[in-house]
Amino acid sequence: MFGYIMINKAEMKFREFDVYHSFYCGICRELKKKYGVCGQMSLSYDMTFLAILLTGLYEPETRSGSCKCVAHPFESHETRNNIYTEYAADMNILFSCYKCRDDWEDERKFRKLIYGRVLEGRAGRLKELYGTKLRTINLLMQDFSEQEKAEAADIDALAGLFGAVMGEIMAVREDEWAESLRRLGFFLGKFIYLCDAYEAIEADIRKGTPNPLKQKYGNPDFEEECRTILMMMMSECCREFESLPILENVEILRNILYSGVWGRYEAVHDRRLQTKA
Repeated sequence: MFGYIMINKAEMKFREFDVYHSFYCGICRELKKKYGVCGQMSLSYDMTFLAILLTGLYEPETRSGSCKCVAHPFESHETRNNIYTEYAADMNILFSCYKCRDDWEDERKFRKLIYGRVLEGRAGRLKELYGTKLRTINLLMQDFSEQEKAEAADIDALAGLFGAVMGEIMAVREDEWAESLRRLGFFLGKFIYLCDAYEAIEADIRKGTPNPLKQKYGNPDFEEECRTILMMMMSECCREFESLPILENVEILRNILYSGVWGRYEAVHDRRLQTKA
């Protein structure tokens, strides 16, 4: 379920993109420092949103710098690092471990099994840092995995469980903003899960892998129903976001929530329409 919390680059100012990319590079540096090259390979753009969101809300001391990397060895990139890029790197590893486990259980991808075990071996310290949070997330993911495999899988229940996981990740600390962050993460997580199920429905039917949208697929109002539900989820997510007192990089965050997250959905939706035409 990676790859949904993205920017819409076409609607972003150059300076905003530079700031966004500096947080991405900052997380990359944290991954390499804490987890080595194997950890760095798990990097995705999804957790960049988390780092920018928490930085804007809590305004921690942030270090600016520059670096070169294997992917771009001939040019320096601006980096930003703080306690929330470190937290985002940790959560990136956590999600990567779950993703590898899921790929192994669903499709028996041996490469993902090995990679997941390598990451888990290097992520042992997360239990010490986030003991209570990880126990909550593990219980939610266990329930999620069991319900996903059930014959009569309920899509709202599954989306809710994944939303609860995202809520726990967003709520970095128990304070006055924790409930709003949990609600923001909850609806964003539901949106991500539903988008992923929507995108994968045809492949899952072909492979025989679980997807709770299977019963709805083929109905005349399938496309309209999916879009309506997704719009409801993002409406609630954005409502919670706008209640937070964030000023720094707020336009980057709005670009992601109001436009960027719809990128993959729109691409899949348009492709299906062209196929049916």
